[in-house]
Amino acid sequence: MCGISGWVNFSRDISGEKKIIEKMTETLIPRGPDAKGFYLSNHALLGHRRLSVIDPANGAQPMTGEGRGKKYIIIYNGELYNTQELRNELIAKGYHFQTRCDTEVLLLSFIEWGPECLNKINGIFVFAVWDGESIFLARDRLGVKPLFYALPDGNLIFGSELKALLSHPYIEPLIDAEGLAEIFALGPSRTPGNGVFKNIKELRPGYFLSFSRKGLMVQKYWSLESKPHEDGFEKTVAKVRELVIDAIERQLVSDVPICTFLSGGLDSSIITSIAAIHCHNKGERLSTYSIDYVDNEKFFKVSEFQPNSDSVWVEQASKALNTQHYQVLLDTPQIVEALEEAVIARDLPGMADIDSSLYLFCKEIKKNATVALSGECADEVFGGYPWFYKSDLLELENFPWLRAVQEREKILSKELLTLINPLAYAQKRYQETLAEVPRLEGESFLENRRRAMFYMNFTWFMANLLDRKDRMSMANGLEVRVPFCDHRIVEYVWNIPWEMKFYLNREKGLLRKAMEGFLPEEILWRKKSPYPKTHNPSYLNAVVKKLMTILNDRDSLLPQLVNVSYIKELMQTDLKAFTQPWFGQLMTGPQLLAYLIQVDIWLKKYKVRIV
Repeated sequence: MCGISGWVNFSRDISGEKKIIEKMTETLIPRGPDAKGFYLSNHALLGHRRLSVIDPANGAQPMTGEGRGKKYIIIYNGELYNTQELRNELIAKGYHFQTRCDTEVLLLSFIEWGPECLNKINGIFVFAVWDGESIFLARDRLGVKPLFYALPDGNLIFGSELKALLSHPYIEPLIDAEGLAEIFALGPSRTPGNGVFKNIKELRPGYFLSFSRKGLMVQKYWSLESKPHEDGFEKTVAKVRELVIDAIERQLVSDVPICTFLSGGLDSSIITSIAAIHCHNKGERLSTYSIDYVDNEKFFKVSEFQPNSDSVWVEQASKALNTQHYQVLLDTPQIVEALEEAVIARDLPGMADIDSSLYLFCKEIKKNATVALSGECADEVFGGYPWFYKSDLLELENFPWLRAVQEREKILSKELLTLINPLAYAQKRYQETLAEVPRLEGESFLENRRRAMFYMNFTWFMANLLDRKDRMSMANGLEVRVPFCDHRIVEYVWNIPWEMKFYLNREKGLLRKAMEGFLPEEILWRKKSPYPKTHNPSYLNAVVKKLMTILNDRDSLLPQLVNVSYIKELMQTDLKAFTQPWFGQLMTGPQLLAYLIQVDIWLKKYKVRIV
């Protein structure tokens, strides 16, 4: 996939500052372990780390092209899934290609169409183009690939990850009241566009920016459009089937080994089914991977949020689809130890063991594959979560995955509570999001509310899961593609009425109907079960022990931010007050403690200063 970094300054000559851009780019080695490259000029320094997937022998970056009387330099992180169509269109216009890689296609597309090329691209990407007078940066429509930037003293400093910016001497690891609210009121989700660290921003999905001597300009180039859905049910089913199959097949193009994540659930099994057919047609057998935990079957407890474990379903799906399957089995000490690696991968506290286990999972997969396909986004696009159909959650006047904000407040110190006011902060962000929803005139109250719920999921919950998947995978040099995030699927399904999406009163009923014939019936209609987590009590014991040490550490900032006596009391009662999830569907009491451990790791590792 790759990582990019850059520094633009129009007030002085920075061409002699190569060590700075080298240091920024070096932080991104895990994203691009195969090669590095730099571009140096008087006013722009660009850095690139490459993970070779298409045309490994060529496609080195930064890449240079000429047209319209200018020289253009591009650095790029991502994959285009309509490369051949764009290439053919550009050839017809007289362009000549030196490589097979999509970087050259993207560069020439920008030279030909400028910012309008963004409306032609199907893919996941961030890229920067320098033309000697200005720099242009863009991020894909749904934010699969990350991009952060800052503007200290008239400079533009940017990178694929926060760590790249923080390695620049002009940027300090500062956090103010707003950043603390992001961590303690909203975490592990983030406000769209918020970089948590003071003065650092994230370029929002579907936006581009340009920076020149005239200053900074940020503009939205893509948004969801609300309009009446005019297709009948049968046509809708056929269209969804066509879009899903096409998205998966497009994302199977690779010059390096490819595999799929397989949980035995609907989303991963659909992708695996199409991928297995693709491999079979080439005379190959698809490799699939699943994750499980030591003694999980022994301690697993059925709940509303996890009705069953994956292991039996994985075996059934792999057998039915004839894949070469590998199970990655994790134990408690590994998961706890990897909490630190997960923080470093995200540059922020994250989803605790939900992150660290994914980090370890990707690390194992990378031993045999470079590209994987995963089922993220199907729940957000097709309506798989209970808050889409349970009225008490649907009508909740706040983000439904943050139901335990009041419980969160109990774990914070009085000083921090006064400073950030978690309930008010969360409500403010909720109201801001509601104001952005593209409404449809004449829609019923319930459909209007459900449209808002879908929008909140796209911009918040899905954004967090995509962030998690990108960081944990790219920290191991593994490229993970997410076919359900194809913008054509999202645009079409956005306007499909709920009664079609909720076919047969089942979550993702429309998707199930559309993919009939590709999966055994029992897998096609299996009740949703989220990403598996450990149920082993040894995990709770381990995080209790680790957090207790931190709370007694005089050198740690964490005890100043939390209610130490209340947390110790919680731990002594086996977290009975946190039986319900405090974030999403998976993060309960043990994950709350692990999240606080991650906060402590983050404060120390990044030398965070509160201002």
